[in-house]
Amino acid sequence: MPHSRPPLHNDLSTYESLPDGPVDFPPAAEPPVTGTTPALQAVEAWENWLAHEKRVSARTVSAYRHDVLQMLGFFANHCGGELAVQGLARLKLADFRAWMAHEARRGEEAALRRHRAPDPDSLARSRARRLSSCRSFFAYLEREYAINNPAVSLLRGPKLKTRLPRPLSPEESRLAPQGISEQAQDIPTALRDEALFTLLYGCGLRISEALGLDVGDLERAGGSALLVRGKGGKERYVPLLPIVKHALAAWRKVHPTPAPGAPLFCGVRGGRLNPGVTQRVMRHWRRLQGLPDSATPHALRHAFATHLMQNGADLRAIQELLGHASLSTTQVYTHTDEQRLMAVWQKAHPRADQASATPSAPASPPTHRPAS
Repeated sequence: MPHSRPPLHNDLSTYESLPDGPVDFPPAAEPPVTGTTPALQAVEAWENWLAHEKRVSARTVSAYRHDVLQMLGFFANHCGGELAVQGLARLKLADFRAWMAHEARRGEEAALRRHRAPDPDSLARSRARRLSSCRSFFAYLEREYAINNPAVSLLRGPKLKTRLPRPLSPEESRLAPQGISEQAQDIPTALRDEALFTLLYGCGLRISEALGLDVGDLERAGGSALLVRGKGGKERYVPLLPIVKHALAAWRKVHPTPAPGAPLFCGVRGGRLNPGVTQRVMRHWRRLQGLPDSATPHALRHAFATHLMQNGADLRAIQELLGHASLSTTQVYTHTDEQRLMAVWQKAHPRADQASATPSAPASPPTHRPAS
């Protein structure tokens, strides 16, 4: 599906959400040089490169574009005029630090406007993403325009806390599909919801992957597995458990348009089911069950991986089932299973039981005799 976006024009009005009022930072030491390639034109080319060559998801492209336009808007105020690509090479480390400080202040002010206490970890993650967007853009400029600014590599991102997955318990995960389906107003909707949430937990899919499936995808791998398109268009096979196949078959019998090219999970108007509908029905169910806000559709994916690991599944196998590009992403689930790891250590290590043993009296030192 081609990436869509509003057109960019070469004027300052296209910069998004510029700060109100003057910027509280000194102007750059040197104004940007005049160049023939406007920065906004480079942003458009970079955006197309991300979407079509790197195959980055549309949401990530949109977020990166927003971050870079915010950055360019700040520098336009900071430097006293619109930037050309060649001018970006003249920015100093102090200019980038001023931008990062501005982003930190802007995030705190946004939280206060919503009458919330600023969350340091959330603000740090926002700044880290903006810095990632900046680095990606400047790496593209170096590749395509031979624009090299060494100051970007000297920027240090904020320290982030490791966020551990918060999965549902095995019992909650088993009860979720049926409990959510019982909230439906009619039988087809109940069968659809039960099939969807059984699939999320039984196969560990992302909600976007499940809702992106078509009816014909159920037959692409012969019915014993499901060929799933994940991030970046990468495909992987996920085995279908009997309970998952049974739930999908029951839903398919009442599917309003079961043609191969139709969405597997559709809404009342026949179009692809909106993720917001899925989140809303699970939100209602978790409130009835007294579960925390972390009980989301994505928590079923966390439960899938955590419960596999608790039952001795190989980390590499879990990586392939989840579609993670890097094993380091999957390794976060080892931190959620510390109790099992301690039990394995106690059972397997030869000296594990000696930590609690009562120390014995030291033996008498041997009597040394002269060698004969």
